[in-house]
Amino acid sequence: MITELRNIPAPAKLNLFLHVVGQRADGYHLLQTVFRFIDLQDTLHLRVRSDGRIVRVRDLPGVPSEADLTVRAARALQQATGCALGVDIELEKRIPAGGGLGGGSSDAASVLLGLNRLWNTGLTRQQLMRLALPLGADVPVFVFGRNAFAEGIGEELTPIELPPRWYVVVQPDASVPTADVFRAPELTRNSPRVKIADFPRGTFDGAFRNDLEPVVFARFSEVGRVATELSQALEGARVRMSGSGSCLFVECDTQAQADSAACKIAAKMQSQPSGLPALRVNQACAGLDAHPLLDWA
Repeated sequence: MITELRNIPAPAKLNLFLHVVGQRADGYHLLQTVFRFIDLQDTLHLRVRSDGRIVRVRDLPGVPSEADLTVRAARALQQATGCALGVDIELEKRIPAGGGLGGGSSDAASVLLGLNRLWNTGLTRQQLMRLALPLGADVPVFVFGRNAFAEGIGEELTPIELPPRWYVVVQPDASVPTADVFRAPELTRNSPRVKIADFPRGTFDGAFRNDLEPVVFARFSEVGRVATELSQALEGARVRMSGSGSCLFVECDTQAQADSAACKIAAKMQSQPSGLPALRVNQACAGLDAHPLLDWA
């Protein structure tokens, strides 16, 4: 019996666009978006315990153990299957928190996929996705394992082929509370619906946008200011926000272009150190064809 799995990847995602197309009676917003996995990732190590306890090995600043999505994911699988085993969960964080990159959701999904193997619980991908949804609207796509066009509250997923691309991912020194953005009265909630046929070859022109951007840029001015500076530094390149922010990204055709853009951004920010917020992240990342754990379910 395998008792330990190490170096389990949990990749970040980008929302290549995000339209809010309605709101349900229970308050949940109806979305249309395209998720793309990127090679910025957290790493998990799981070790079986015989006493049934779910133990987080490392503290996560600002996140109590019982609120940690990795712990909640392990408990959900344990309760759904009646498994008597426990686990030590060790998480190495690289995906920034509060950035709209889905780090916590990805960690939870990788725990579900890893423990399904480690505990030999034998759930199918669809069963794991049903367990994932109560943990958060973004968790199912990481279990799904493919870049996807998402609808509903994010759980209606259709795989989509995307061209090879690189992305410069930038996070200003700001965290954006998702709930506050979705509660904002000025948020657009009636964007016209789109279809996969509307974006052949995985290209997203100016008709596709992130409906959350205006709210975030107005309420968290440092994010909007950095977006403007990035566009200027990259000679008018289109700067987009992922999810509810605060991470921004620029799409590039090649790694060389992405590396060059990251250098230009760094130079721009260093030339105005007192006028702009610091950057937590400024990194070139490859777009992935699929989740690295695609074959684990």
